[in-house]
Amino acid sequence: MQKRINTPLLAFVSLFLAISCDSTVVYDEYKSVPNKWHKDSVATFAFKAPDTISNYNLYVNLRNTNDYAFSNLFLIVEMNYPNGKAVTDTLEYKMAAPTGELLGSGFTDIKENKLWYRGYKSQFKFTENGDYNVNIQHAMRKNGEVNGIDNLEGITDIGFRVERVQ
Repeated sequence: MQKRINTPLLAFVSLFLAISCDSTVVYDEYKSVPNKWHKDSVATFAFKAPDTISNYNLYVNLRNTNDYAFSNLFLIVEMNYPNGKAVTDTLEYKMAAPTGELLGSGFTDIKENKLWYRGYKSQFKFTENGDYNVNIQHAMRKNGEVNGIDNLEGITDIGFRVERVQ
């Protein structure tokens, strides 16, 4: 007696596996923000260079809620290379549409933003084998004020992602 295969179930499982397997991801990690993101709080991500041959895209990932009150976000991102070299960038990202609606993906009040760090203008290659560290902190301030915002509300998670270019 042969068993009959449940075709819709098999199709669903196959689709789920295809979507959940992301073969381009090399590194993907998040750090939770306990309550508010303090200006001196640095999210640090440590990883090994996958290789020095392939091209990669690097992203800063953020999860934010409707409590995020700004249309943009300024970050200071520092990449430390294995040989001791450090590259620091001050980056600005658009976080809301002109209507005030927060950008990002998600159907709830939590939005996920995948923000370019390296690889969007020119191909990024890890030039050295070894351990890399990426440090991320916010650099937000209100218009016309010199001092930064001590505690930034609305950011729940900070992440860093490395993807191999296909």
